[in-house]
Amino acid sequence: MRFLAGTSFILVEGVKIVRSEVSVNQSSVETRKKTKTRLNKAKRGDFFWAYVMIAPTLIGTIIFNIWPLLQTFYLSFTEWGAFGTYSWKGMVNYQRLFHEPDLLLALKNTFIFTIISVPLGISLSIIAAVLLNQKIKGVTFYRTLYFLPVVTMPAAVAIVWKWLFNADYGLINYVLSLFSIDGPRWLTNPHLALYSIVLVAVWGAIGYNMVIILSGLQGISSTYYEAADIDGAGPLVKFFKITLPLLSPTLFFIAVMSLINTFQVFELIYMMIGPTSLVIQDTQTVVYLFFEEAFINNDKGYAAAIAMALFVIILFVTILQFKLQKKWVHYE
Repeated sequence: MRFLAGTSFILVEGVKIVRSEVSVNQSSVETRKKTKTRLNKAKRGDFFWAYVMIAPTLIGTIIFNIWPLLQTFYLSFTEWGAFGTYSWKGMVNYQRLFHEPDLLLALKNTFIFTIISVPLGISLSIIAAVLLNQKIKGVTFYRTLYFLPVVTMPAAVAIVWKWLFNADYGLINYVLSLFSIDGPRWLTNPHLALYSIVLVAVWGAIGYNMVIILSGLQGISSTYYEAADIDGAGPLVKFFKITLPLLSPTLFFIAVMSLINTFQVFELIYMMIGPTSLVIQDTQTVVYLFFEEAFINNDKGYAAAIAMALFVIILFVTILQFKLQKKWVHYE
């Protein structure tokens, strides 16, 4: 009887222990559920405030970027008539793109402008940034001087340069005349007008690119240059073996943005050449052709097709740049 009583006591105690473990497990499960619920509520609250914070930018992007893009894509399939009326015409505008000599000429001018201005602008920006990264007297003044064109209105820049390039009383030809050089007609010569615009575009882009490159230069650790000094490397070796490779991510960003901007050049051509100039056909870009078709010829359907073609070209070039970056961009 004692043994049985002892056994029953042990069994009773075991049941109590099991029941207590079950209750502990249930309470821990309930605690985890409550914790998970609180975390989910906190996460939902974080998402809510995150969307509230990005809402102005998101709404602005939809209204001013995505919706105009969709509207332009739709209008590219239409033909416009009088008083703002338009009708669906299908692929007529896109078929016209491949048979329009003005578009081919505008594409040629745009590519010439881009191929010259982007490499030249980046190269001069690198030189300016490297020089202004040195400890020289008045470096802040020089940096500000280089950056001034960036904060100057494009119309003001175009008017000033148009006066400088004037063949009769411009400052450039006057300086050339002091050396008995007969200056050319910069903006009325069909062989020089586009290159004169390129010169102004490069001058205006140096300041912005220089500031970005300067920030990239200051992000390079000095230990690399100290190790190169120990190995006896000269300035050129350090520039090509250390500075340029470590600066390649910054240069990649500048190359992408510069190509996008040059493909969309318009203000300089409109202000310095103008629609009444005899050389407008030799200098007009794709964006200027879009402006001419949309607001002068009132052919907004064809203009929308031109805009979509330019969008596809820029998208293709940008994707190609991202594909090729693996071959020359070096990340630490």
